[in-house]
Amino acid sequence: MKLHHSLLLVICLSSGAHAASLPPPVLKALKQARIPISSVGIEVREINARAPLISVNARRAMNPASTMKLLTTYAGLELLGPAYTWKTEAYLDGKLEQGVLQGDLVLKGYGNPKLTLEQFWLWLRELRSRGLREIRGNLVLDRSAFETLPHDLSAFDNEPIRPYNMGPDALLLNFNAVRLRFIPDGEKINVISEPELAGIKLDNRITAAESAGNCSNWDEKISTQLSGETMLLQGTFPARCGECESYVCLLPHPQYMYAVFRALWQEMGGTLDGEMLEGAVPSSATLFATHHSAPLSELIRDINKFSNNVMARQLFLSLGNSVGEPMLAGDAVPCDDPPTCLLDTEVGALPPASIARSERAIRGWLTKKELRFPDLVLENGAGLSRRERISPHHLALLLQSAQRSPLSAEFVASLPIAGVDGTLKKRLNGSASASHAHLKTGSLENVNAVAGYVQSGNGKQWIMVFLINHPNAAAGQQAQDALIEWLRLQES
Repeated sequence: MKLHHSLLLVICLSSGAHAASLPPPVLKALKQARIPISSVGIEVREINARAPLISVNARRAMNPASTMKLLTTYAGLELLGPAYTWKTEAYLDGKLEQGVLQGDLVLKGYGNPKLTLEQFWLWLRELRSRGLREIRGNLVLDRSAFETLPHDLSAFDNEPIRPYNMGPDALLLNFNAVRLRFIPDGEKINVISEPELAGIKLDNRITAAESAGNCSNWDEKISTQLSGETMLLQGTFPARCGECESYVCLLPHPQYMYAVFRALWQEMGGTLDGEMLEGAVPSSATLFATHHSAPLSELIRDINKFSNNVMARQLFLSLGNSVGEPMLAGDAVPCDDPPTCLLDTEVGALPPASIARSERAIRGWLTKKELRFPDLVLENGAGLSRRERISPHHLALLLQSAQRSPLSAEFVASLPIAGVDGTLKKRLNGSASASHAHLKTGSLENVNAVAGYVQSGNGKQWIMVFLINHPNAAAGQQAQDALIEWLRLQES
């Protein structure tokens, strides 16, 4: 095998006997970023090779940030199948006559990662076309497919309104997000809030900034908070930046679903006399309509290409249902507010998906594939975690396994393409390496990661994992890019 003639020797801290040295451009970039070799973990291997070409600290457990989504999405493809879809059901608990339901409408979710506002609107239109006009009862939300646990939105980075911090939910709607569009109009800044939330009014106190400011971080000068039934916006907006938008999460899952449902239902001419309750589908209810998500093979593209943490959490929890252990008599249905819940469940049904069940499913799947990862630490499967760990060596073995899978085409197609799309759209753009790499990126405070596949100029395929855990990790991107470009030039 030919190697670059000027490679410098790097002492490998892993146990890989076949480890080679890092290319000089990578060493130079790490030195410029003031990142010591002891803070990086690297493994590079040819797609079918039994031993790595480069291995530096590769067996050390490290924080992988969003490259952990590689494990979650690959497991999802094999455990659930590429054609797997999530359903959302509407039940009628009462008699429907001439468009009037004398009873409750019950919505039951199973964890659809991407039930968007547009899809929900179309589904509600379907309910109307099936003959439902007036609901003379309550809207009951059945979220029991997922275990309901306390979720502190500010725990990760003290940014509780950021959508990426939103926890999973069996009845997730539109990522639980509100899109705020800031539109300069002379000395005023108009704000459009989407979707409309019934019962919530917008109090816009945004003023135009005198100077353009920095258009890349304009949202740092805007405060958004929910005070009672009022969404209060305060701060300044640089009008010269033109129209901009941001996304916030202000309501818990059930309240968001209820507010959006009421707004859309009323817009369609429907009525809802009652209020929102939480609970399982009563045995007296009858199935009225079912909405199906896009297939998993399509949804993992959003998870990996755009590093969607909420969708990754939803998929991770859904993997728990692949364990298939039925519910026993006496098992409780989780509920945030027991006094308002309808606790009626069916013995023999699957218990709520949980982190423990999902972890068991993933570890069992890895064992069957003869992938033993004792260093693996899972928390949410999205990589938005201070706890999650995996070694570069095991991440590389996972990528090698995925390439050999019958579903490799679906998996690789979900990854961002260097210089083309997703989180890599602006990276290596204009470089000869553009379009030559399918890679998942990841970044947290003190963490910068990239892992995936690189194709050399002669078509040779390489697996590359490059993790950095260091206070200067953000500056390590140039070192990662240098390794990508070096691999593209390897002829054998």
